[in-house]
Amino acid sequence: MAIPYSRFVAFNITWYSVLIIAGILLALFLGTREEKRLDLPKDTMLNIVLITVPAGIIGSRIYYVLMELDQYIADPVSILYIWKGGVAIYGAVIGGVLSLWIYSRVKKISFATLLDIVAPGLILAQAIGRWGNYFNREAYGPVITNVFWQFFPAGVLIQEGGVQVWHVATFFYESMWNLAVFAVLWLTRKRMKRRGDVFLWYMALYACGRYLVEQLRTDSLYLLDMRVSQMLSLLLCVAVAVVFLVRLYPVNRRRPFAAYTLLCFLAFLRPLLAGSLPGVIITIALYVVGIGGLLLFTGADWPVLCWVGADLLVYLMLWIFGGQWLWQSPYFIYLGISVAVYLWMPYRALHEETQNAGHSA
Repeated sequence: MAIPYSRFVAFNITWYSVLIIAGILLALFLGTREEKRLDLPKDTMLNIVLITVPAGIIGSRIYYVLMELDQYIADPVSILYIWKGGVAIYGAVIGGVLSLWIYSRVKKISFATLLDIVAPGLILAQAIGRWGNYFNREAYGPVITNVFWQFFPAGVLIQEGGVQVWHVATFFYESMWNLAVFAVLWLTRKRMKRRGDVFLWYMALYACGRYLVEQLRTDSLYLLDMRVSQMLSLLLCVAVAVVFLVRLYPVNRRRPFAAYTLLCFLAFLRPLLAGSLPGVIITIALYVVGIGGLLLFTGADWPVLCWVGADLLVYLMLWIFGGQWLWQSPYFIYLGISVAVYLWMPYRALHEETQNAGHSA
């Protein structure tokens, strides 16, 4: 299993294409179920697939070409050689969302609703499609030198100089993360507060996982010496946080908004301030101010207080006993995952404030 037996299912049919088609069909099936539940016009999901899949392919290619523009300027015709590889999932999502917006305007259907019926199937298709990287022996991570981790699916064997070398199986980690995100979205979709929230959580949860996995990949696209997918993942999480906070502000203009804004700052600044003593001091200060804001402005939101307090304790213990090792440890993974918890805080507060307002009325 550490080495795929072939890229091809049969003849010239690749596993990658079969997996992509399987993901699209599953997304169509799930979306059709949601179409009925939300009482949308018949064949809405089928129309979405027929429109967004070609748009996604075009978007994924344009995104990749723009990131590798120097290569394609020298040979512009090669932009059309998509069968030779060179696509990016974020470009596919951007292209698909733009085409979905146009469809919603033409059909006069809520754009947010269409995004929600697409989101669970999309992340499931991404989970399935990542296994195409396994069969193509691509999108892997650094060499695994520790014998303990030289097994599939933790790693895969890649031929280098005529020798099979163990590399981190980043495709597997992202696939499992996406599968978990699908489970969360599918099980909670009926309890979301507003239309569009399923897609917002898709963006946030996928971005958290992609940020982590991208750190391990050896084939990342770079812009200004930064990994583009990590930059975009961080921006998506920030965008979701802004949406939740903006919604919270009119409900209670001062206290909860201020407290949860501080906590969102903390969530995003922790990884960015990693690795230096001044950064650690600033991070600890943010923890203290955030906890103080919760006590002063929310009337002691105990579930959130317990989480932030435990989070601070983990941070301090790992720093005291690990020093700089902290930033090369499993704590980095924890940092990325916990961003979603911090995003949940204003979302939860918004729901509770809205309920309280309803009861008061």
